[in-house]
Amino acid sequence: MSLVKLKDKRSGTTYVYESESYWDKEKKQPRSRRKLIGKLDEETGEIIPTGKSGRKKSSGRKQEENDSPEPITEHIRVIAEKDEQIRLLKAENRALIKEKQEVLKALETLCQRLSD
Repeated sequence: MSLVKLKDKRSGTTYVYESESYWDKEKKQPRSRRKLIGKLDEETGEIIPTGKSGRKKSSGRKQEENDSPEPITEHIRVIAEKDEQIRLLKAENRALIKEKQEVLKALETLCQRLSD
């Protein structure tokens, strides 16, 4: 891996990327991946982290709490809807079984009357 410095001509800011070379088996050619690390401070020569990829990682617990509530509540809502559908289908199934039993009893009584 190596560091690549690119200067943005419009803003004059120099960005620092981490570059990794690898062999692409499908295309049979060398390729590279770049990941933004941050901006280069012209005066001190230090790299200032920018964006998500350059930020220092805080404790994992805080990050999970910030990222997860919305998707979890969405999953809970979907699960609640599915549970309600299941409850309604089970009730309908019980009603159909009861109706089937009544039809079978009526058919059985008719068969008995015909045989007598």
